[in-house]
Amino acid sequence: MKNISLLQEEKKATVLFLWLFYIVFFLYDIFYFKVFPLLPWIADVLPDAVWYYLSFIKHLVIICLIPVAIYYFKKGKPEKVKYIVVITFLVTNLVTDIYYYFGSTDSYASGNLVELVIILFAPIFINKRFFYLVTWGLILKYILVGIFVPDPIILFPVILNIVLAIIAYILLHRILIYVKALKDSYNKQLEGIVKGVIATLELKDPYTRGHSERVAEYAMSLAKATGKVKESELNSFYYACLLHDIGKVNIPDAILTKSGKLVDEEYEIVKTHPVVGAKAIEDVEGIADNIAVVYHHHERWDGKGYPDGLAGEEIPLVARITAIADAFDAMTSTRSYRPALPFEEAYKRIIDGSGSQFDPTLVEVFTQVYPDWMTISKQYCKDH
Repeated sequence: MKNISLLQEEKKATVLFLWLFYIVFFLYDIFYFKVFPLLPWIADVLPDAVWYYLSFIKHLVIICLIPVAIYYFKKGKPEKVKYIVVITFLVTNLVTDIYYYFGSTDSYASGNLVELVIILFAPIFINKRFFYLVTWGLILKYILVGIFVPDPIILFPVILNIVLAIIAYILLHRILIYVKALKDSYNKQLEGIVKGVIATLELKDPYTRGHSERVAEYAMSLAKATGKVKESELNSFYYACLLHDIGKVNIPDAILTKSGKLVDEEYEIVKTHPVVGAKAIEDVEGIADNIAVVYHHHERWDGKGYPDGLAGEEIPLVARITAIADAFDAMTSTRSYRPALPFEEAYKRIIDGSGSQFDPTLVEVFTQVYPDWMTISKQYCKDH
């Protein structure tokens, strides 16, 4: 699935970042404390006992981050690790620098090569928020040090970090443009395939023409209004809504287009379509993340729906949203067994179904977006 693949890529990037961070961090200090003192021309500026002690504290803190990183990897949250490592590193350096240099006559000579690694490799996460944290975090660190240690030489690492941040930002910007182009291309191809599949279903049952597209639009409107569906998940949710009835391809035409009431045996066959549909999309990247839309959109809030008879919040939110959109469009569309209901009547039936068929909280949101649904329906009629 898409989320799993993204999680794996985030984990790989984080592992690479941690290797670089720890290797550079410790190699730099080995050079600073073991090689640097052997150079004869700088014997008079060797680090003293206090600096050794502060460095030991820094090393201890940084090493303690390893089990924290392992914990978040096991919890499936590798994206948090980079923030924890960078923030801890910056705060530790800030505190030790101020402690050592405050009130001292020594010229400021701190900083760490690992800071350059953090800036230059921040773009590998393709995450602007992390990049801004790194850039502004480093600059803020030196500003705070400069307040307590008024040494003009502090301007040098500030300027160096700004220059490297500009280079890294250009790289990040180019990567983001490339990723967006790939994503847009993939989405267009996926949308074309999905709509082609829907067209096939509509040929089988002409009465459902436009149903899937309207349900997807209604559901998107309701999902956005709830504020509970992540922006990054909306595309996948939209495509899943388009395919919510795809399992009906497995239902015989005689049942699907029957003008009279279905007998029990026929209704049992109809009730298989969510399971069949979910099976059809379970391996489709970009849609499978919202397989619950297809599998559970006929569940009811009171537990009397199908296929699993889930009740209340046991039903995934995306399925509860789709259930309202699906029912509303079904009522306002002409079917083989009845004419379309007026919008006002469909609206009333959704309200009446609050707490029984539908999630009462979502029904309240539905009353707010109902004018948008009217607009969506009119626009669809105009375009078709």
